[in-house]
Amino acid sequence: MQRICVIGGSRYFGKLLVERLRAAGHQVTVINRGSTPPPAGVEHLVVDRNDEAALLAALDTRTFDVVVDQVCYTPVQAAIAARAFAGRTRRYVMTSTIEVYDPRTAALPAAPSGTPVPEDQVDPATWQVALDLPWHDAAYLEAHYAEGKRQAEAAFAHAGSFAFASVRSAHVLGGGTQEFTGRLAHYAGRIARGEEIAVHTQALPTVFIHYAELADLLVWATAADFTGPVNACSDGPVDVYDLAEIVAAQAGREAVYRTVPEGEEASPFSFDRHYAMSNARAKALGFAFSRTTDWLPDAVAETLAAASAVPTA
Repeated sequence: MQRICVIGGSRYFGKLLVERLRAAGHQVTVINRGSTPPPAGVEHLVVDRNDEAALLAALDTRTFDVVVDQVCYTPVQAAIAARAFAGRTRRYVMTSTIEVYDPRTAALPAAPSGTPVPEDQVDPATWQVALDLPWHDAAYLEAHYAEGKRQAEAAFAHAGSFAFASVRSAHVLGGGTQEFTGRLAHYAGRIARGEEIAVHTQALPTVFIHYAELADLLVWATAADFTGPVNACSDGPVDVYDLAEIVAAQAGREAVYRTVPEGEEASPFSFDRHYAMSNARAKALGFAFSRTTDWLPDAVAETLAAASAVPTA
């Protein structure tokens, strides 16, 4: 049994993570602002993580074996957490994102075209941190989401307060209505209604992970001893046409496409740049991934079923 603190953990794969940690017999504490209570048997600390004094007061004398941070978006949040949990935990795992590799958001080293990127494409140990940027401004943060995640990883890595690892998640799907971004529902709805899907002239592949598989990986990461980033994605990159055809097959319809001019926004998951990660490091460390095409049809079916259950006006 470990004492594990989850920051966030109120929805989607974070909620499932808390349930699975508890089911495995761990002593779990959840920290969030109180919008959703955790499962029975889980300690709940209601506090705003951005308020350092309040966070320290809520933690009191508690210590943990591992902290899993589901909702760290800025280096300011990371710096607060690094100070608050220094001496309170031996290990800290931050949930990060594939978007740290987006070449549109940073000057990154060139990777061979079509090659899934490894973790060293973005090294948090060498990434610069700028705490004086307007990270508290919601519009700024939304526009700089990828850089916020890169700098958050870097702030933890630079702090050296505990063993630090980050899990860079691929695009997360599955769970029907739990998938709150609505990106899979976008395809399900448009194809079911016979509406066009906007795609790039040359749509390139990306990677995905099922929300339950990501929860499993985070559980695994709490018991592991690796440090630094690991990429989390199911095997097998998929492009927007692959995705749309799976949706079409489940919906019993044909997908209709509209090619957008260069520079125009297309539908979610249509990318004009190669946007795939390598999961080789996680595999070498002992985690076994599923294949995207093994679970994606069922995830699509869940989304279609959820959409059909919503009453229309």
